[in-house]
Amino acid sequence: MKPKQIEHFRKKLEEMSQQLLNEADKTIHEMTDHNDNYPDPTDRATAESDRSFELRIRDRERKLLSKIKEAMERIDEGTYGICEECGDDISVKRLEARPVTTLCIACKTKQETQEKAQKGF
Repeated sequence: MKPKQIEHFRKKLEEMSQQLLNEADKTIHEMTDHNDNYPDPTDRATAESDRSFELRIRDRERKLLSKIKEAMERIDEGTYGICEECGDDISVKRLEARPVTTLCIACKTKQETQEKAQKGF
């Protein structure tokens, strides 16, 4: 991969990370500043459901932040864009769609097929 492409993905990953951190900060402020004193049990249940949903989203984003950090480490190590399974280059098109990926499309397809077979689909 060309140095210019590597820097493009580094910047993209940094922007993704910053956006996720901003969303997490926003959620923390909303949850700490918000007074959930609802007299109606239905309103209280809706607020709890919304909060639970928001926390599940943030948990998924926390996992994505970890993957972003790992991708940045691969950039620093010079292994970014190389498939962990077969050692081939991961296409730029695939990296644009999923910058944290560690598998080329062929290996990812193979992995998904094996997972489906194990689940009995």
